[in-house]
Amino acid sequence: MKTLAIGLRHEETLTVTEALTVPAVSQAFVGFADMPPVFATAFLVGFAEWTCVEALRPHLAAGEQTVGVHVDLSHVAATPVRMRVTVAVELIEIDGRRLRFRLECRDEVEMIGAGFHDRAIIDALRFRERVSRKQRRDGGGR
Repeated sequence: MKTLAIGLRHEETLTVTEALTVPAVSQAFVGFADMPPVFATAFLVGFAEWTCVEALRPHLAAGEQTVGVHVDLSHVAATPVRMRVTVAVELIEIDGRRLRFRLECRDEVEMIGAGFHDRAIIDALRFRERVSRKQRRDGGGR
C-alpha cells in the first residue's frame, strides 16, 4: 500500500457478448429472461469493480486484497452485443484502508455511466476466517 497515491488511474475494455446481457444475468431472476439483449447493469457494476481491483493489484502487499463496500453508479445508455465498453477509474480518496474511485463508463458511441466506488483493503486470510466463523454460527447457511 506504500505505493498507493491519489490520482492513480486505470482503465479496462471488454466486448459485450450475449453472456453479459440482461437476459443472461441469472436464471434465479426470471423477469430478466425477456428483457432486451443489451449490456446488463449488474455486469457493468462488476466490470467497474474489477477495473478498480486491477488498478490496485500492483500496490497491495502479499496477503492483501480489496473488497467492494459501496457502489454509486448510473447506467444511462444501452450498449448492444459486440460493442466495446471501457471503464476508466481514478483513485480520488484514501482514508486509512478505505479507497474511493471515480468511475466513467463509455461504449464506442457515448458515455453509458458514471459514479463512485469504494473498496476496503483487507487481510485476505483474516477476512476468510471471519466469513467461515459467520457461516458456522449460522449452521452452514439456511
